[in-house]
Formats: sequence, structure tokens, C-alpha cells
Amino acid sequence: MNGVMEAINSVNFPVMIGSFIFFFIFGYLLYAALFAAIGGAVDSEADTQQFMFPITIPLILSIVMAQYIIRDPDGPVAFWFSIFPLTSPVIMMIRIPFGVPYIQVLLSMALLVLGFLGTTWLAAKVYRTGILMYGKKVSYKELWKWIRYR
Repeated sequence: MNGVMEAINSVNFPVMIGSFIFFFIFGYLLYAALFAAIGGAVDSEADTQQFMFPITIPLILSIVMAQYIIRDPDGPVAFWFSIFPLTSPVIMMIRIPFGVPYIQVLLSMALLVLGFLGTTWLAAKVYRTGILMYGKKVSYKELWKWIRYR
């Protein structure tokens, strides 16, 4: 019982709660922007399936890698997954209770905010063109053209 109480007392709850709120909000906004880009590009639910898979892969990979990262929270795999914006909301919440250096937390937060801004910009470019292309079948090649339009 003493070991459990020591483990609970060693957790910095204000940092955990603040980090959870930050990573939840910005992770949500990041993925919302990506899904908004898909929604703006297609006009039927059947067409969304080809674009959903690449976006959900990082989330699935984060959950799959969680057990490995719990075993080695300070390893290179945990570090790189925690600074990549598409996996950082899940991975950082796994790592923070183990005592991650604050510089890594701040780096992850900064890259997540930049990732959110980048995906929002990308979604705006796709939406701007995609909303006018009603009825047209969209491919990855077509999406790339929409992103490159000036």
C-alpha cells in the first residue's frame, strides 16, 4: 500500500492536468482540420474512405506503440513519437507521468501548435478549391494540385 501511495504522490498533477487539456485541445484541432479538409474535398461518404486511412494511421500507431513506450519512456522511439504532431497528443500523455524533461514537453507543444496551424492552412487550401468541385471524383493527384494552386 505504501508503494502505491508513493507512486501517486510522485505524480505532478498540475502538470498532468494542464498537459492533458493542452494536448487534448490542440490534438482535437489538428485532427479536426485534417478531417475538414477531407470533408471539403469529397461530396459522398463512400469517397471519404480512401482519405481517412492515412489520417487514422498515426492514431492507431500511437495506441499500438503505447505498451512499448510505457516500458521505455525515455527511449528514442518515445522521443520521436512525442515530437511528431500527429502522434504527440497520445504519446506525451503516456510519457508525462514518468517525468519527461520540460524542454521535451515544450518542444512537443510547440510542434503540435505549428502542426495545427499547418494543417489548418492546408485544409483551407483544399476546402477553397474542393467546395467548388462538386460532383468531381477526387484523387490524391487532384488533391495535390489543389494544394499547389495559388
